[in-house]
Amino acid sequence: MGLTFYAALPAAAVLGAYLALRQAGAPTYITLPVLHSSLVGLCAAVAAHPRVNYTGLFGKGSAGSMPWWSYVAFFPYLLTLRSYVQLRRLKSEEPVFTEVEPGLFVGGWPALQRDVPPGLHGVIDCTCELPRNACLEEVPYLCVSTWDTRGPRPEAIESAVRWALRQREEKHPVLVHCAFGHGRSVTIMCAILVTLGVCDTWQSAETYIKLSRPGARLNKGQKKSLAEWTAMYAINREKELTPRT
Repeated sequence: MGLTFYAALPAAAVLGAYLALRQAGAPTYITLPVLHSSLVGLCAAVAAHPRVNYTGLFGKGSAGSMPWWSYVAFFPYLLTLRSYVQLRRLKSEEPVFTEVEPGLFVGGWPALQRDVPPGLHGVIDCTCELPRNACLEEVPYLCVSTWDTRGPRPEAIESAVRWALRQREEKHPVLVHCAFGHGRSVTIMCAILVTLGVCDTWQSAETYIKLSRPGARLNKGQKKSLAEWTAMYAINREKELTPRT
């Protein structure tokens, strides 16, 4: 079902509440915010649909910041999302980040300094809905803008892999994060582990990551993204590295 379903369902319910309030003669200062919340949710549902996949809805730039108008226009969605992330984190015993291989971390959205691995010198942000916070301002940064429950495009995966490899050549620790460190970030990390030769396939890389972060779980779309990345880049890279006889 994915994010489109989970965004559209409450948006439709809120739209129903708006219609009921309007029919009951509720004043505009009550009905208008309700309508706004519904329309914002529907916009997110459409933008996140696989056939649309428009990650620029909230205006998040390559540096990870969001413009002021985004917070004004989409505050019902963004506020609800941030509240959900923080509440779920408070209730969970899972660490915000996990070191899956020396110098390689996968994790959730860093909101505070304690959410950042010590000595971090590289961040790959896989979200389009959460901003880069002050705790990451001085850290080299790459944004791979992806909707929750979706898989990054193969070319975006390859770009992230090459960026991570450059950081690792300098022995710099790298964090790959999404909202919770379960799907989008794991997709990128699987490709990194395969390229580094830690794992032979993305399937074995997912299993490897689960050993240290059991909550990691790729969905069908994310597995498809990795399969496409493998066909487009990983296999060709392997052929280039194979000695000719």
